[in-house]
Amino acid sequence: MKKFVWLFIIFLACIPIAYYFVRPKEKSLPVINPVDIQENTVDPELLRLGYGHKVGSFSFENQDGNIVKDTDFDDKIWVVEYFFTTCGSICPIMNEQMQRLHEHYLEDEGVQLLSFSVNPEYDTAEVLRAYADNHGWQSNQWQFLTGKKEEVYRVARKYFFLLKPAEVANAGDAGTDFIHTNNFVLIDTKRRIRGYYDGTDPKEVDDLMHDIGLLKEE
Repeated sequence: MKKFVWLFIIFLACIPIAYYFVRPKEKSLPVINPVDIQENTVDPELLRLGYGHKVGSFSFENQDGNIVKDTDFDDKIWVVEYFFTTCGSICPIMNEQMQRLHEHYLEDEGVQLLSFSVNPEYDTAEVLRAYADNHGWQSNQWQFLTGKKEEVYRVARKYFFLLKPAEVANAGDAGTDFIHTNNFVLIDTKRRIRGYYDGTDPKEVDDLMHDIGLLKEE
């Protein structure tokens, strides 16, 4: 009788182990390359590259007046947005969601949030720090970045595929609307683009958080 009891106990113990090996695995996230993006948002040189795209180097001033570089975020998962502090339309909604991400990942050193200002002439380090404080900023896990406008737009276009050619050409013209997008961009630890999400939609930000979890398991 004891033999059967032990066999039954072993059988029960094996069920979760077996489930672990046979359960359906979630699909991995795609790696997004220039060939996967709408052509008019990609620099022609990158279109010729096609595959193997990775975010390159950059250097900007943060909300504390310190110079930060891309290498400061090596081996981290990034969430990137473009905004400006005087925006009264989509930016406040987006940064409510960024604040939500900030609070969720505050203790997670593997996740980095980067908010690039598209109006660097106005958005100085001091302005960005005040804005950050008004949005629940607690640590450099969320960086607000400013710098030369040409460089801000170059990084948006060549690294994150967020701007159309006409927008880049007009970026410095007086009277031109500031360029910003509702997209959050997810970058993996190898600097590859893994997804775009509507930063004004809490459901899509839920999806973003889920996908960060997938990247952590890779």
